Amino acid sequence: MADFDQELDASGLNCPLPILRAKKALAGMEAGQVLHIIATDPGAVKDFEAFAKQTGNTLKESKEEGGKFVFLMQKN
Repeated sequence: MADFDQELDASGLNCPLPILRAKKALAGMEAGQVLHIIATDPGAVKDFEAFAKQTGNTLKESKEEGGKFVFLMQKN
């Protein structure tokens, strides 16, 4: 079983699109649920850190996997 509730593939999208898509996805989720985000824009790493601070959501994981950036964000 996956350790997330919803997946967002933002590959090929440049900032701020990955953040905007994540914001929209999180808005439709319940508190405590986890969004798995895949992005290819290196700027997304800092963007998601800032987004987590601004929104109060928890960035549980941020890693690079084969040229893609993978994030796990929990809605609070």
